[in-house]
Amino acid sequence: MEPFITTFIYFVIAIVIVLIGLIIFENLTRKYKDWEEVGSGNQAVALSIAGKIIGICIILSFAIYHSIAIWETLVWGGYGVILQMIAYLIFEGLTRKFSVEEKIKENNVAVGIVSMAVSIGLAFVIGASIT
Repeated sequence: MEPFITTFIYFVIAIVIVLIGLIIFENLTRKYKDWEEVGSGNQAVALSIAGKIIGICIILSFAIYHSIAIWETLVWGGYGVILQMIAYLIFEGLTRKFSVEEKIKENNVAVGIVSMAVSIGLAFVIGASIT
């Protein structure tokens, strides 16, 4: 029965960390509200959010795999969310010809796809570095 309980605990932790991460990312985007844009059919925002969710979950999967205790998963999960935020800010800063945030708000799907790829790609790098 213990593996079922442990799996459920990790499941709850993952949901909590993803929700916290999404709340933090929502506050990072000042030009729009993520869920209002998704509700309006903004596919670029949806892709960007999907990338963040998948990215956080990838990091959590590595954290669960490499952690001995549940608290380690919490620490690595939190650290992963912070690194994902830093990656998003760097991505925004490196695009000098346009604002990623503005283009995503304008429903520029191409920018949404690249944003998603940055989140997922870097999640694998962050996850693989968890020891």
